[in-house]
Amino acid sequence: MEPQGNKPVIYYIYDALCGWCYGFSPVIQEFYRRNKDNYEFHVLSGGMVTGEQEGPVGEVAGYIKTAYQDVEKATGIEFGKAFLEETLEEGDAYFSSVPAALAMALFRTQRPEVVIPFSVRIQKAIYYDGLPPAELSTYGECVKDFKMDSELFMQRMTDSAVQNLVRQEFKVVARWGIKGFPSVVYKDGDHAYMISRGYSPLPVLEETFNNVKAEITQKRKASE
Repeated sequence: MEPQGNKPVIYYIYDALCGWCYGFSPVIQEFYRRNKDNYEFHVLSGGMVTGEQEGPVGEVAGYIKTAYQDVEKATGIEFGKAFLEETLEEGDAYFSSVPAALAMALFRTQRPEVVIPFSVRIQKAIYYDGLPPAELSTYGECVKDFKMDSELFMQRMTDSAVQNLVRQEFKVVARWGIKGFPSVVYKDGDHAYMISRGYSPLPVLEETFNNVKAEITQKRKASE
């Protein structure tokens, strides 16, 4: 679960079915673009919709029909017609966080340098393109954008090793006490700070990030 590089790490903890994470995706994408050369980015899936919470989207369609408008107004993101008029209206698409988490865990082992763009692509597939989140084919479609073998990827998503990775991942997020998504954590050596809890506009995220880095520098100087 721990990144292997020597750079400070920015953890993006999200859930593919989290509407606010979808709204945050342009922010984290730009934040990644600006900082990817100096920091290592790592994505963890939170497991927001698991166990008894899983089921047809029709069971929560009433809530989503109101909530998505709040996300659009606050973030400027657009939910696609395919999701709103097909997935949501038909109501039979099965909602579970596990398939997307399997895709992310597998992708992370193969292309760790572009996990942020992949998380953004997954959410676009679900909330804009209206692709079913429980179907392996959705994630096979997503990896095509990264010039990967979609058939092989879908086959490997169900490997026991990948399933174990996801179980560990959900436990790590729970152990960290993260219950809301999106969250962003910055870790530099022994110092770890939450730099975003919930949706943050890019200027706010960057200001918090810069303040945290300055605080870490001051602590190190004080300990010398």
